[in-house]
Amino acid sequence: MIGRIAGRLDYRATDHVLIDVRGVGYLVYISDRTMAGLPANGEAVALYTDLLVREDVLQLFGFTSLVEKEWHRLLMGVQGIGAKASLAILGALGPEGVSKAIALGDWHALAKAKGVGPKIAQRAAIELKNKAPAVMAMPGGSVADDDVVLEDDAPALAPARAPRKAAEKANPAQGEALSALVNLGYAPSDAAGAVAEAMTPGATTGEVIRAALKLLAPKG
Repeated sequence: MIGRIAGRLDYRATDHVLIDVRGVGYLVYISDRTMAGLPANGEAVALYTDLLVREDVLQLFGFTSLVEKEWHRLLMGVQGIGAKASLAILGALGPEGVSKAIALGDWHALAKAKGVGPKIAQRAAIELKNKAPAVMAMPGGSVADDDVVLEDDAPALAPARAPRKAAEKANPAQGEALSALVNLGYAPSDAAGAVAEAMTPGATTGEVIRAALKLLAPKG
């Protein structure tokens, strides 16, 4: 299994890139969002990868974070969602957006992705809702946090730049707040939905927990 690629960006097409790793070219399919964050041709790049193995094809898919890679794996497990649709969803919403949409059961957000109809979006929202807490609690670090180093006689490779909209690290408050709410006895799916709704840019763990508790409080 090829889990990570670090090399030099040789060329890019509409939906894939060729990464040269010590003279071996790896063709990697990526989302529009990931494509937008890559450096210029000839520069260094690093991506997490997932290998799709079928009888008639071997395809590598690239991601800027482990959360994005995990959502791709889960989306691919939903009937009617293939690799192309999965990348369309991730490209349209980003991994954090997918986490929020799934946690809240917001299939309308998923249906905004090109090639994803309402029925498939509803199926994904229902089937993956219980998976959202575990993904949301994953470390938010991206491949850009890792030092990509070759042998001493070769220059170090800088990882891929994240897209401007997703350049900042994922807020750790999301996973920490989710863990705290589950420890308080809330069902993981309920906690995930509340945290997703409570999350705001730059929010601290305490702020997210307090906002989520208000959302989880009995109405009336």
